[in-house]
Amino acid sequence: MGSTIFAEMSALAVSTGSVNLGQGFPDTDGPREIAEAAAAAILAGRGNQYPPVPGIPELRHAIAAHQQRFYGLAFDPDSEVQVTAGATEAIAAALLALVEPGDEVIAFEPYYDSYAACIALAGGVRVPVTLRAPGFRPDLDAVRAAVTPRTRLILLNTPHNPTGTVFTRDELAAIAGLACERDLLVICDEVYEHMVYAGEHVPIGSLPGMRERTVSISSAGKTFSFTGWKVGWVTAAPELIAAVRAVKQFLTFVSSGPFQYAVAEALRMPDAYFAGISEALQVKRDLLCAGLAGVGFGVYPPDGTYFVTTDIRRLGGADGVEFCRDLPHQAGVVAIPNSVFYDDPDAGRTQVRFAFCKRPEVLQEALARIEKWAAQR
Repeated sequence: MGSTIFAEMSALAVSTGSVNLGQGFPDTDGPREIAEAAAAAILAGRGNQYPPVPGIPELRHAIAAHQQRFYGLAFDPDSEVQVTAGATEAIAAALLALVEPGDEVIAFEPYYDSYAACIALAGGVRVPVTLRAPGFRPDLDAVRAAVTPRTRLILLNTPHNPTGTVFTRDELAAIAGLACERDLLVICDEVYEHMVYAGEHVPIGSLPGMRERTVSISSAGKTFSFTGWKVGWVTAAPELIAAVRAVKQFLTFVSSGPFQYAVAEALRMPDAYFAGISEALQVKRDLLCAGLAGVGFGVYPPDGTYFVTTDIRRLGGADGVEFCRDLPHQAGVVAIPNSVFYDDPDAGRTQVRFAFCKRPEVLQEALARIEKWAAQR
């Protein structure tokens, strides 16, 4: 239902002239010099024809350097890095490569909607472990209880969309210990790795025993605000990369040729750029959270990502889907109901997600509309 509701809400945003805080994409482009690098690559004929299936060497080396620079993780650019058509293809390729029909996949709900679809495409069985309000912390006993002889892997997302939870080092260590004990693989979606406001982003692949059993996924879209370029990547041990690559070549084969050259340059941006991502977004987070709380939403401030989960019960709401379908007409603002991210819709029935990756003036306009609506109720 996730993709369906996204399309519905986007259409409502257009038809009602609403401020769209639903789908998570920025309303400004990333650094101009990176856009110019893409344009220069196109004009120079770099990447206009099929790039190599693993990705261009310049980008694979830049990805490996990024992992070393920020996390001290050493990857061979030739055998341990795979470029993909965004993180979504990386997730699909990894699950299709590593999950056999009947294998169980533990995933933390609420979850990005492609997880459920890709597990199903692989013939796997989704086993949810629920992150519950208000803290949305992983229940480690529940994770252990979810493991059976048929469990193949744990699908992890930190920082976590939609809750904004950043898994702690201790939480990840417990999950890593279980993976090692039960000989499980871990796929970790880390696309929001540079959007953390409390705590730190710890790649689970950096923990003891996890280097050879972790598939790490990230992308340029979120970090550099070029979501339409669809440049993602996987880093993992050679045998895992080989499996992912064998599937990836039958999905998109290759993609984003000229943009790969630009992303290679983007990954070499100075430390100040990466630090500035969280600094700028935290201001927007605080603006939106304070405004929503002021009109009566229950607000769960996120520690990462660029989404905030709210609860509508204080406003008299009982169903997030109904609320989000009415809000564009009533207030001129679009949000997303969190229930579409759960197997059990009752678990998130009154939760609604707003994106704050927008210009401050757009967030202020959305809040002004919501405040006017709330005052007239």
